[in-house]
Order: sequence, then structure tokens, then C-alpha cells
Amino acid sequence: MTISDWADANRRLSSEASAEPGRWRTSRAEYQRGIMEAVSDASTETVVIMSSSQVGKTEVVNNCVGYHIDQDPAPIMVVMPTERDAETWSKDRFSPMARDTPCLRDKIANPKSRDGNNKILHKRFPGGHLTIVGANAPSGLASRPIRLLLCDEVDRYPFSAGAEGDPVNLAKKRTVTFWNRKIVLVSTPTNKGASRIEAAFEESDQRRFWVPCPACGHEQILTWGQVKWDKDENGGHRPETARYHCAECDAAWKDEARWAAISKGRWIAAAPFNGTAGFHLNEIYSPWVRLEAMAKAFLSARAGGDETMKTFVNTSLGETWMESGEAPDWQRLQGLKEDWPAGTVPGGGLILTAGADVQKDRIEVDVWAWGRGLESWLVDHVVIGGGPGEPACWQGLSDLLNRSWLHASGTPMSIAKLAIDTGYETAAVYGWARQAGFAQVAPVKGLEGFNRSSPVSGPSYVDATVGGKRLRRGARLWSVATSTFKAETYRFLRLDPPENSGLGGAGAGAFPQGFLHLPGWVDAEWLKQLTAEQLVTVKNKRGYARLEWQKLRERNEALDCRVYARAAAWILGADRWPEAHWAALADELGVLSAEAAPMMPQRPDAAARAPRQDTSREGRWVSRRRGSWL
Repeated sequence: MTISDWADANRRLSSEASAEPGRWRTSRAEYQRGIMEAVSDASTETVVIMSSSQVGKTEVVNNCVGYHIDQDPAPIMVVMPTERDAETWSKDRFSPMARDTPCLRDKIANPKSRDGNNKILHKRFPGGHLTIVGANAPSGLASRPIRLLLCDEVDRYPFSAGAEGDPVNLAKKRTVTFWNRKIVLVSTPTNKGASRIEAAFEESDQRRFWVPCPACGHEQILTWGQVKWDKDENGGHRPETARYHCAECDAAWKDEARWAAISKGRWIAAAPFNGTAGFHLNEIYSPWVRLEAMAKAFLSARAGGDETMKTFVNTSLGETWMESGEAPDWQRLQGLKEDWPAGTVPGGGLILTAGADVQKDRIEVDVWAWGRGLESWLVDHVVIGGGPGEPACWQGLSDLLNRSWLHASGTPMSIAKLAIDTGYETAAVYGWARQAGFAQVAPVKGLEGFNRSSPVSGPSYVDATVGGKRLRRGARLWSVATSTFKAETYRFLRLDPPENSGLGGAGAGAFPQGFLHLPGWVDAEWLKQLTAEQLVTVKNKRGYARLEWQKLRERNEALDCRVYARAAAWILGADRWPEAHWAALADELGVLSAEAAPMMPQRPDAAARAPRQDTSREGRWVSRRRGSWL
């Protein structure tokens, strides 16, 4: 007996938990049969259900629990996003099912009895027990061995269950002792890249429900793009005329025809089966939703902006939402890498800055070259081992300041400005920066939020005497709006290179402004770190929305170093330099592009040799002779 067979024979829907109380009929939503049969299949270890709301996915979870209590007793765990959600499911979903389904009624103790076998979050039955926990409670997830694990709304789980780590992985560890374990993951998806259910679905065989057209018989996946409706003579929308159009013959299906066609559909996998069965559904398949209601919801969401549109995409279409600050695909960046000699600066790079991220056991530094229009090239990635507690580590960072990189023209270049994060071991960073000199080193502090008057502000003097007097020669701290530079970096990463572009930025003028060049030697781990965060919209307790950067993975040093190097370029004044300044830098390096030649001012030799004021906030050039400032 499969779970769907058991449900058809025994399950009773309760009036307080269903709009259609009475006997369960799997044929009411035929797509549920394939999902429940996959859970019953001994060869399937994991079942993933990524779907919209209103398709009955929670009832599938309920049927799995009821079947195993009655037919195949085992230790069962149901995981909800929070403990409050766990209590709500126990009281409003499970208890009515156990009360109204005859075969379960005698197996679950009366909740009013005093034997302790039927508590809200823990229930015993012959041969097993049911534990209901919240994903925010690490003690509940790690309490006992489990054979059947059912995780509902996994995309609403916290990033970590206390200090224990990912709650889904923590719960899965409870099943390792069972050779016949079963794991069911269910959720409406959220943001692309941060969605647990999307990641799990992509690792599955990716089954979708194909429906035959009532007119021509062509099988197809039901998509929102095929839902159409009329407009009145004034251009106003008429959602009451909404219907589904066949992708092959354009036949229009009203709701009744659509529901009849869905009852004849079948699941087809898009990837090989590897022990994980994945199912995707949207609200168009639901026998409880009319297209008129979906059309009204869509028009309302579109008028409400991104936040309401995100809700429609997630809950009605069962798809992930791409935020405006969505992290670029690191695999796409893998295909955009360019080849130029390692440790050298391509011709378009006219100045070097570096960003340093201080970690517990190391300091990571990325060296970036900058050119006209903030076009940039990753020149070097350096890891200095030892940590901030060891003098040798700081000496290695000082040596890096004195190191030079060969420009494509043959001129050696050194780091013009290094920005170092002060968030970890602040006193040690200040001490080293004071020793290295603030002309070349800029201690920085990251600030969240976009509502900053300037992406970089300062410097402020942060050293003081015992009496509290500021030291004019003390450490100078720059405040950096990291959100602004992260968004800019991701915008640059989405730029497409021109066709037949030169390697290593040789065709510098052909690339769009801000284009970010990546060398061939950079590895996948570094690319993952560069794209380790995404911009999401979150709401506070009062319901106000704000943008916030959230990690997609734990390590993000490459992104942080990029932000600090970018801040160093801003401090130097690269955002405000006129073309004449860039042309002067190119002249010092012996670089003269055909595009830049007409724009270079004609200066007499005497003027070219005269001292000149730096347009950045700090320092002067001693001489205009080649290499003196660089």
C-alpha cells in the first residue's frame, strides 16, 4: 500500500483544517499521487517539493505522517520554521487528522490523559513516536535518532540553529543510523541563490508536471506566460476573462478545461535519478485556484512594486525572486577570465590599490589595478599567514608595500594606497598603520546602509592621550559605505565584454566603463567568495522594508578585499580625476593609447618637468619625472 492508497482508503479531512471536509480523494489533485508514491518508493531517499502555495503540499506531509503511524511505524520528526509554527501545526493540522481518521484515533493517546504519551510536541504510538520541533531550537533537532524526517517551509528556517549550524543538515544527522531513512523537504522558494529548496531541487531529478492540451494533445508545462486576458476599450484589464492558452495550438482553456487536462497529466524528470526525487509546481496546477484570482493578484502585485511582485513570484509561481542586487553567477565569471602574465599589470591599469582583510590566522590582500572609467584588473592575491598576533605577519604586510609589479610597458609599479579593515584586532591594525605611514595606508571601518552622503568619509583621528586629547599624528580612520561599493562591484560584474576583445584588457577602450577583468589564475573558491553575498529586502518588526546584504556562503574575503581596494581608489581621488590626470599617469608609465592621444594636453617640456599638485586629498608629487610618484 502506497501513501496515496492509504489516504484514499482511510484519510478524513477535518472541517477546521480543510475547505472540503470529508473523505480524501487523491484524484482531486492528481499531481499529489506522484509525490506520495515517491515517498513510498524504497529506492528514493530524499523527496524535494518546491511549489507555490495552494497546491496541497502540507496535506502531503500530513498523509506521510498518518501512513507511517498506521502502516509503517517509525521514529518521525516534523520540523517547522519556529517552535510556535510547530505548536500550530500540532494543534491545527495533526490533532484534527488524528481525531477524524478512524485508523489513527486509537493509536494516539487522548491528549487529556495523564500518561504523558500525547504532548503537543511529542506523541507516542505503537512502534514509534512523532516529534515536532522548530528549526530555531537546536536542542530539539539533535535530541534523538529519526527514520522519517519531514521539513516544512525550509526557506523560512534561520541561517543557523543557535550556534549549531544549518538546521536542515543538523536534522539530517538524526537519520544516519537508518538504512531505510526518508527525508522530505517542502517549501515555497524565496530569493534566488539563498533558497534552500531551490538548491535541493537542482540536485534532484527535477520532475515537472506535463499536461496534454484538450484540443491538440500536445504535452506542456503550465507557465504564467501562457495565461492571457482581455482589455476593455479604454485599455483597462479584465481579469475575469483570464484563460490558459496552449503553447502549441493556442487553444484557450477555461478553468474547467484546465482542471480536466491537469487530471490527465504526468510527471517527467529533466535530470537522471540519483536517489533524490524533486517536484516543482505552481498555482496554475491547483484545482482550488481560478485564473481570474491569479490575474487579479498579478496586477495588484505589479502595481505595488518589487516587494509585492516578489510575493507573487514566490507564492503563486513557486519560483525564486531575483533581487536587484542579486549576486552574479560565479560560474559565468569562470568563463570570462582572461590570460595575461601572472604578477604583471595590463596596459590599461594606471594605478594600484590594495584591500587587506585581517583574519584570526592570516591577512588576505588583493591588489587591483585601475584605469579610465574605473575599469579594473585583479593583479595579485596574497595570503600572509600567522595572524595579527605575530610580528612576522605585519612584517610581511610591510614588505608588500615595498614590492613592485611590472606594468605591460616595462615600468615597475607599487601600491599607491592600501586600505585595511579595522574590525578585527583594531589596536594592532592602528599600530601597524601608524608605523607604515598614513600616506600609503588607510585604516577603514565598514558602515552598513545606503543612505550615506558619501561612500567614503574621513579621515577622523582615533588615537588619543590618556587625558582624552586627540593626537594629530594618531591613526586616521576612514568610514566606508560597504553596501554602496558591493552594489557597484556586482553591477560591474554583470557587464558583458565586447566581442573579439583583447586579452588582458589589451583592447581597453572597447570595454564598458567599470568592467572588472579577472585573470586566468584565479580559482573557483576566490570567485565564490567574490559572489558570496546578495542584496535582499527585509522587514523589521514594524513592517518597514529595508535593503540588507546577506551571505550566501560563509567565506567572503574576496568581496571584502575588493571593497577595501575600491575605497582606497576613492580616497586617492580616482572617481574625480579628469582625463588630463589619467593621461599624465599613462605618460609616466610610457603608455599612450590611440584613443587618449587627442585628449592629452600639449605641454612644453618645462611645464612637464614642473612640480604639480595632487588632486587627491593627501600628498603632493615631488616631481613629474616618470616613476617618481608611482
